[in-house]
Amino acid sequence: MATHGTTANAKLNINHKVQGRIFKNDFLESLTKSSPRITIAFYSLMIISFWMFSYKFSQLNFWQTVGFYFGGIITWTLMEYILHRYVFHIDEYFPAMKRLHYMIHGVHHENPRDQQRLFMPPVPGTIIASLLFGFWFLILGSNAFAFMAGITNGYLLYSYIHFTVHTKPSKLFFHKLWVHHLKHHYKYPDKAYGVSSPIWDIIFKTMPPENPNETRHFS
Repeated sequence: MATHGTTANAKLNINHKVQGRIFKNDFLESLTKSSPRITIAFYSLMIISFWMFSYKFSQLNFWQTVGFYFGGIITWTLMEYILHRYVFHIDEYFPAMKRLHYMIHGVHHENPRDQQRLFMPPVPGTIIASLLFGFWFLILGSNAFAFMAGITNGYLLYSYIHFTVHTKPSKLFFHKLWVHHLKHHYKYPDKAYGVSSPIWDIIFKTMPPENPNETRHFS
């Protein structure tokens, strides 16, 4: 497990100038990067597709569809927390998996301002979305189309917040999320796993300490 506070942060090799590299092969490396425009276009198309499939294949009425959709958005916030804590930081639980950790998340921690590493690229995104849809389809049947539209929309909102936190100065609307996530990167890598919401950090007691002086430092 990562140690608490600055000791854990000392293990990070943070670099704000050099772009990290995952694969030696240029083609494979290109599949690990994305941009805001590609991300918005790709996942918006995915959301529209799930809505269309829901209309065609599910038996839900309008309000039921809306219910599953917003249920998916809420579910995403929990998925985001679980993935960030237990999958993206898997090396804290299984040290032998440091290479996997670096591929899926460590490169972002070492290069937090690399704008091409702030999104899930289309190819791995398609694979993950397909696996998620298969899982939820086993549970919800055709209702999974509307549910996945919500999950994908939740991811897109998360991506916007994540990109804003790492590339823009603190804004009034995002200030608390801005401070919360940067504490995770620069001070408490074993806390503050929520990006789009701190609610699950509160529930699972992984909130970073509240320190007014620290808050001013991150501002």
